[in-house]
Amino acid sequence: MSERSEITKTWKLFIGGGYPRSESGRVAPVKDISDRAGAKALAYTAQASRKDLRDAVESARAAQEKWAASSGYLRGQIIYRLAELLDGRREELVAAVRMSGRVGRTKARTEVEMGIDRTLSFAGWCDKLDSVVGGRNNVAGPFHCFSQIEATGVVAIFAPEEYSLIGFLSLALPALAAGCTIVAMPSSAEPIPALIVAECAPSADIPAGVLNVLTGLPSELVPVAAAHRDIDAIVAAVEPGLAKILQLGIAENLKRVRLVDPKAAFLDEFAWTGPSSFASVTEVKTIWHTIGV
Repeated sequence: MSERSEITKTWKLFIGGGYPRSESGRVAPVKDISDRAGAKALAYTAQASRKDLRDAVESARAAQEKWAASSGYLRGQIIYRLAELLDGRREELVAAVRMSGRVGRTKARTEVEMGIDRTLSFAGWCDKLDSVVGGRNNVAGPFHCFSQIEATGVVAIFAPEEYSLIGFLSLALPALAAGCTIVAMPSSAEPIPALIVAECAPSADIPAGVLNVLTGLPSELVPVAAAHRDIDAIVAAVEPGLAKILQLGIAENLKRVRLVDPKAAFLDEFAWTGPSSFASVTEVKTIWHTIGV
């Protein structure tokens, strides 16, 4: 009897808590860069179309109000559970980070360990953001003045091509912790780590539509996201040509865009876990109230 062959997995999109195929029917192989002949695909991923992005935005919009209204404590518990699930799949994540051969084992393990720690850090931020960033303002006059932090809304995330796990988490977690819902596009070269995060999301009790993950080509999805009127903000670690497309695209609809250097030091703990991480995914509401006599 012949030895049983291993089935090459085809990873699907993650939209609205489900795992649909792309409406385009397209898939793309993930290959080992050392295999110059390109004979063997290590895995396949769905290639999202503009319709898939629209579906994901609709799902994110439907979930946004309830997620933003949930308590910071609840969001923190959910993100903490996500960290626990990622920790349980630590070895799978290490293998996924180094699947294409771009990253060695030691660097991959470091990235996974720091990614789990970073998830825990943002779980802790959920119920502290208002206290640290918001607060009471001193004003001249018989008024109380308070600053309250609110979620921006639906945020599109374009993760860097390198740092396939921690780059994805560093851009997505502040939005989730603040109460935003997200449509995230992981590294097109190494998308599997982000798809493992998506597989953990339902078990972590992340509500359907809060996290949506689309694999595909940034060159196809960036212009659609820039022009989409129901996306409130974009956080993107993309190359200069795509950054220019984002800047031109938002000139008509004035959504907020934060451009991140795709070569940034994502392994720097202090650069990615402070209050500044929330600047592009939150709004400040100022409340004035007269002081009674």
